[in-house]
Amino acid sequence: MRPVFDLSLYLVIGGPALGSRNLFDVVGAAVAGGATIVQIRDPHADTRDLVEETRALKALLGPLEVPLIVNDRVDVALAAGADGVHLGQDDMLPEDARRLLGPDFILGLSVGSPAEFEISRGGLTAVDYLGVGPVHATSTKADAGASIGFEGISAVRALTDLPIVAIGGLSSGDAGPALRAGAQGIAVVSAICGAEDPAAAARALSAELRAAR
Repeated sequence: MRPVFDLSLYLVIGGPALGSRNLFDVVGAAVAGGATIVQIRDPHADTRDLVEETRALKALLGPLEVPLIVNDRVDVALAAGADGVHLGQDDMLPEDARRLLGPDFILGLSVGSPAEFEISRGGLTAVDYLGVGPVHATSTKADAGASIGFEGISAVRALTDLPIVAIGGLSSGDAGPALRAGAQGIAVVSAICGAEDPAAAARALSAELRAAR
């Protein structure tokens, strides 16, 4: 059965975003502060290491009923028993990923514009949510593309009823505009991973989301 998921505060985390910090300490703190879903994204990790890391994260998050998503890697998600996969525009087609994953995995897809949405339209029946952005310029993903602003979120929202999580350079003050543009939540990297106190940062963002609703 496909896990229930809440896109409200979507933490994207992995080696490049952590610096010297411990992955499990930051994830545990973020979830204690209100992160509702976690994506592991580490394009430089060896496959074996990434599987082991993902499996350990699943052991941490499973009892807390917080879904774990793997960026790009269908093979790693299957091997480690994660809850889902998030695909980019240059990754495996969503319909192919769904065929491999089966019906019990969450599947997300990045969309950066109405044009990308149209290109992806044929595979959207396989997708559970869209990651739309980058809203602002971001340094945490080298191939993120040009920023689209909250107007870009609104433009994609007008084309679909799929849940949307806004992503790209988001931090304090962005929750309200993202929700008003039609997103169900915000995805963050540095706003939590780079914070002195990740739990406090997550709590503050969660409070913003609650107030915006």
